[in-house]
Parts: sequence; structure tokens; C-alpha cells
Amino acid sequence: MTALLPRLFGDMTDWLEVDFPRPLPAIRVEDRITDKEYVLRAELPGLDPEKDVQITALNGVLTLKAERREETEALNRTEFRYGMLHRALRLPANADEAAITATYDKGILEIMVPLTAPEVTGRQITVATK
Repeated sequence: MTALLPRLFGDMTDWLEVDFPRPLPAIRVEDRITDKEYVLRAELPGLDPEKDVQITALNGVLTLKAERREETEALNRTEFRYGMLHRALRLPANADEAAITATYDKGILEIMVPLTAPEVTGRQITVATK
């Protein structure tokens, strides 16, 4: 039995890299990065992007918030769905937060983040002799 415990918990190490507890419901996203831009696409069907969606970028973190409000009335019955959606993602280090743009088409929110040229972070150090 004691030999099984390390194997059991050793296989669960991938779970520790996931944010727990994960806030639900989360916005489903896909992203891609090139040398010039970082593009993020999020599924937000049935929302009015001008009223229901909020995008912020601060200190290297892009935050998406959306609120869904639906009410339908039928004969002798009313149905409603309310909910907040939230997702925060770390931006690449060379993201130009001031130039981020977003478009919404057919339920897909697309956010384009231009990337600046990577800065050289190292420096040459001279060796002094005594």
C-alpha cells in the first residue's frame, strides 16, 4: 500500500499547476503569438459588446469581464439566465498595452495586442585587473 501512494500522488502533480479554486464560469479563449502581435479570441455569444463586455489591461494582465442577462417570457412562464464571466491572462513582457484593440463579430471577441521589439536585458561587464 505504501508503494502505491507515491505513484498516485506523483501522477497528480499536473493538477497543482492549475488555479484552484477556478472561478466558474470562465470565458473560453484561444490565443496565438507572433513576432509582431499577440491575438486572443474569446467565445462570448449573445452579448452586446458595448454594454456587456469590459476589457482592461493593467501591469501586464489582460482582464475580460462579461455579464449575461437573458429573460424570455412565454404564456404563464418566465425564464431568465444571469451570470458574470471573468478571465484574466498574463500578457507577454513586450506587450504594448496602450495600443490594444478589440473587435466583436458573431459571438467571438478578438483582442489584438501589438508587441514591441524585445529589449536587451543583459549588459557587457568588463573585468578589471589589479
